[in-house]
Amino acid sequence: MTRPGTRNRLERRCSAVFLVGVLGCLGIAGDDASAVAASSASPVAVAAAESARPGWRLPIPGAAIRRGFEAPANAYAPGHRGVDLQADGGVVGAPAAGTVVFVGPVAGRGVVTIDHGDGAVSTLEPVVATVVAGKRVAGGTAVGRFSVGGHTPPGELHWGVRRDGDYVNPLTFLGSVPRAVLLPCC
Repeated sequence: MTRPGTRNRLERRCSAVFLVGVLGCLGIAGDDASAVAASSASPVAVAAAESARPGWRLPIPGAAIRRGFEAPANAYAPGHRGVDLQADGGVVGAPAAGTVVFVGPVAGRGVVTIDHGDGAVSTLEPVVATVVAGKRVAGGTAVGRFSVGGHTPPGELHWGVRRDGDYVNPLTFLGSVPRAVLLPCC
């Protein structure tokens, strides 16, 4: 049983997030979409602010996104559990502060995994690591050099993030994607 007033808050929040998505499809993006949605339902500002996390950044500053996150239908279904960034060689940095928990090859490609605390773990590949497991890193600290291999085309870096064991869109940690709010049915 829901508390009195809870359903109305959830409905308003869902409507606001939906409106931001629709405005994005119509070409109204960023602050314009948030401002329009906030004028009709104020919880959108809260939803967008909750998704961004202080200190998070792209592992390659200014990199273009070549392939976005595609959520699978279930844990074993196909999907794209991260984003692919234009790399063109160079240094790969930690997307946020954390502890390096894994460095090594996985299926023939170099991987670096960082535990950021609070259930967030990011993985970067293909990377030739310049850090070792157990090392504490600040956001932006170099953790390796871009390499080749894996499922990404040459010149691209794959960045995946798990939250409490489930893959999530890494861009939500940058505040680039409004968080979806799903309501229970019936």
